[in-house]
Amino acid sequence: MSVSSSPARFPLVQWLALIACAGLCGQLLHALSVPAGLFLGPMLTAIAFAVSGARLHLHRQLFRFGQGCVGLLVAHSVTWSVLAALADSWQLMLFATFLTVLLSALVGLGTVRFGGIPGSTAAWGTAPGAASAMVSMAEDNGADARVVATMQYVRVVCVVMIGSLVSHLLGASEVASAPQILDATHLGNLLLSLGVVLLGLMLGARMPAGALLMPLLLGAALQLAGLLTITLPNGVLAFAYGAIGCYIGLRFDRQTVRYVWKRLPTMIAGAVALILLCAAGAWGLAKAAGSDFLSMYLATSPGGLDAMAIIAVETHADVGMVLAMQTLRLFGVILTGAWCARQIIRLTRA
Repeated sequence: MSVSSSPARFPLVQWLALIACAGLCGQLLHALSVPAGLFLGPMLTAIAFAVSGARLHLHRQLFRFGQGCVGLLVAHSVTWSVLAALADSWQLMLFATFLTVLLSALVGLGTVRFGGIPGSTAAWGTAPGAASAMVSMAEDNGADARVVATMQYVRVVCVVMIGSLVSHLLGASEVASAPQILDATHLGNLLLSLGVVLLGLMLGARMPAGALLMPLLLGAALQLAGLLTITLPNGVLAFAYGAIGCYIGLRFDRQTVRYVWKRLPTMIAGAVALILLCAAGAWGLAKAAGSDFLSMYLATSPGGLDAMAIIAVETHADVGMVLAMQTLRLFGVILTGAWCARQIIRLTRA
């Protein structure tokens, strides 16, 4: 961590206050089962500090470490059962992934045309991948990560709320708890996991979104080979999400907050429109494939992989299909996100 060169009174006190408030706010939102609460709490706290005049700056390497942990968290979902589900229905899943990406691009164009949001920001803000991954990639590709983060997490909240409502209306049980995907069991596995993150950061230093992609690819390969049991305890994940949230939040200023507030209705409208379009596509795909609508809806829903997995487990949906399609789309968006963003920017300029 480092403090900017601008003069600031009692920077150490400011840092201690930020760390305490960010941690408390993140844990509170997490305890209340708010989607991405461990990210949102620190980001909102950092925004409040930045708007209040705190002269603080978080080192970019801590932000990249958070990206690496997110990549390894995604790698944890890449298992042989998920790959088997992909192999069994790869045509359907590939088409569903293409359809979701296409719908998100259309919504992105709509937010540019009718909402006044810049093309680069809209392209990443409506991308249907993991929210923290899209924020990280937007930062690497020169988009305004502050507005992208707002758009992504507005959609995450909408997706989880509507997903819980849909599962309730279809007679399934409610989501019972917040995500608890990974838990530390052995110190050796934890050290190896952190080693993979650090190695990935080094190898991916010169590639686009390398801090996210390299730990993801390395972790998935080692896990599938049986050489690594990915272990990231809640404290490490909380630190990673907090680092990403504070890095983005401290870059806000009063002008940016006013900008986001004015466009919040557009962001919510865009999120709801994308959810409804994906739901309509899921209905058609479920009819064509002969599967149940709830499983297909969760599989194509443009929300976080972890949140959709929890809803799938709690509602007795087809968990394998949900995880497989969500993972395939995440990889697809990460690998093609920069190209899709460039096309949206080109079309909006035209």
